Amino acid sequence: MEVMRLDPGCISCIVKKQLMRYPESAERTEVVKYMQSLLKIVSDAPATASAPEIVDEIYKLQYEMFGMKNDYSDVKSYFNSIMLEEEPKLQEKVKNSPDPLKQAVSYVMAGNYIDFGAMDKVDEERLTELLESTSVSGENEKELANMREDIEKAKKIVYLTDNCGEIVLDKLLINAIRDINPMAEITAIVRGGNVLNDATMEDAEQVGLTSIVRVIGNGSSVAGTCLSRISEDALKVIDDADVIISKGQGNFETLNRCGKNIYYIFMCKCSMFADRFDVPICSGMLINDARVRSILGE
Repeated sequence: MEVMRLDPGCISCIVKKQLMRYPESAERTEVVKYMQSLLKIVSDAPATASAPEIVDEIYKLQYEMFGMKNDYSDVKSYFNSIMLEEEPKLQEKVKNSPDPLKQAVSYVMAGNYIDFGAMDKVDEERLTELLESTSVSGENEKELANMREDIEKAKKIVYLTDNCGEIVLDKLLINAIRDINPMAEITAIVRGGNVLNDATMEDAEQVGLTSIVRVIGNGSSVAGTCLSRISEDALKVIDDADVIISKGQGNFETLNRCGKNIYYIFMCKCSMFADRFDVPICSGMLINDARVRSILGE
C-alpha cells in the first residue's frame, strides 16, 4: 500500500521558503524560469513524495541555475562545539538519573530544536530552556517502555542521526542503549552529503561519535532517510536492524509507515507537525512506526 506523504501544509511551506530564494543579481528572465521550474517540481511530485525529497530537487535547481549552495559549515561547527561543552554536565545527569534511558531520550528530543531547515532562528537561550524542561511523559512514556523492551532483545540496532549539535546528545542516548544491551551491534548513520545543518561524517568525527560507535554515511543529500535514494550498504544495514532509532522530523517524513521497527524521536517545530499530532509547538515526540496510523487517526 502506497503511503501519501505530501501534506498541504508542507507544500505551502516549501513554496513560501524557496520561491523567492534566488540571487539578487538574477535577471528577470532567470527569475521567471526559476519560479516556473520550482512550481513544476512541486506540482509534478507524486503524493508519495516527502517534503525533504522535493526540497532536494529544488536545491539542485538552485545550484544548476545560479550555482547556489547551502553552506552551514560554520553554523555546524559552532553548535557542535557549544554542545560538546555541555556534554560532561549532561552526561553526568544521565548517569545519575533514576532512569538514564528516559533522561537521554529527553535530551535528544530537546536537542532536535537545532534545525535551520524548520526554524527561522535557533536561539541558544531557548535551547537551554528546552534541555532543562523537555521530558518523556504521557504517551511518550508508554512508548519508551516498548522501546526499552525492544532494545533489550535486539541483536542489531541502527541509529539515524539528524542535525549538528544534537549529534552530541545522540552519544548520550547511544551510551544509554549500550548500557541496557552491551551485546547489541550498533551502527549510526549520518547524511551522505551536505544539506542544511544536518550531520555528516565530518560532524560525527568532530563530536567524537566515531570513537564510540560504527558510523556510516547514507549516500544521499536528502534531509531525511529516503529508502529509495540511500546507498545499498546503508539500506542493508537498515533492513538487517532489529530496532531503528530515528531522529528528527526529516527522518519521520521520509520513513513513517514504512513497516520497519522504527522509534521516531523528534520535536514538533512547525505548526503543521504540531497540528498533526495535536500538541503545542516544541513538544517532544516518541512514536513507533507500527502505531503512527492510530496516533494520526488514519
